[in-house]
Amino acid sequence: MKGHFEGVIEEEKGILKITRIRCHYELKIPTDKLKEAKRALDVFEQGCPVAQTLKGCIEFEHSWEIEEI
Repeated sequence: MKGHFEGVIEEEKGILKITRIRCHYELKIPTDKLKEAKRALDVFEQGCPVAQTLKGCIEFEHSWEIEEI
């Protein structure tokens, strides 16, 4: 798995803040595991300590590419 991450900085009331983090994942998985991989991607944020810590402060945008091997 590879990940690419981008923080978006915006001005709010004269103060610069990180308001959004864009996360893009590249996954290579066995052909017979596509269903499991999609499910994991749909629920992983609930178990991610970083996302749970920043929840409500910073918006996360997730995207991914899945390559079956």
